[in-house]
Amino acid sequence: TMFYYRETSRESEPRIPFEEKILHIDEHLIVADKPHFLPVIPSGRFLRETLLTRLRLRPELQHLNVEDITPIHRLDKDTAGVMLLSLNPATRRDYQTMFQEKTVRKIYEAVAPTRTDLDYPLHISSRMERGKKFFLTQETEGEPNAHTTIELIENRGAFSLYRLTPHTGKKHQLRVHMMSLNMPLMNDALYPTPLAAGDKDYDRPLKLLAKRIEFTDPISGEIRVFESSFTL
Repeated sequence: TMFYYRETSRESEPRIPFEEKILHIDEHLIVADKPHFLPVIPSGRFLRETLLTRLRLRPELQHLNVEDITPIHRLDKDTAGVMLLSLNPATRRDYQTMFQEKTVRKIYEAVAPTRTDLDYPLHISSRMERGKKFFLTQETEGEPNAHTTIELIENRGAFSLYRLTPHTGKKHQLRVHMMSLNMPLMNDALYPTPLAAGDKDYDRPLKLLAKRIEFTDPISGEIRVFESSFTL
């Protein structure tokens, strides 16, 4: 199979200087460890510098039907960590259904301002909807549709390491829930105040990591656990 990628200049699509890792591969799945700043799929000015395109072009995967590689779930480009991709169209829906039915357990780690006055673990629930700016999420009145558990892992002084477990999958859910507690994530360019768009400061990644993913494999029935090699 041949892929055609439009010509792009270095100015329009500079190299993102961080590398993905492959944590696992079998006949159904590729489990990747995505670095910060790297989009998952092509969009806008990102084409070659995306996780999907990089995987499809990796020499060690060329014995596979690389055109079948397809993301199973979402992960923001600013967030690093574990990402599942389908390699087999015949079983893709089986894995997608896990996410639709919320049978996948995802655990994140984050660095945010220290609050020792709160009684951990915290169970936060609120209603989230698209904000006035389409790329933002805001909390509104009404029946809660976003639920998160927050645990303090390590007090590091002014900032601490937290474990965040989302029980729902709203856009920017973890970032908004932490902001609502006056604990915005370190280096968050959107919350509480969106910064002007421009060149990324690669020395200031968003301190949010999809650390671990657990599920019962719909094909084999075994419990699968994958953990990111990245740390915050």
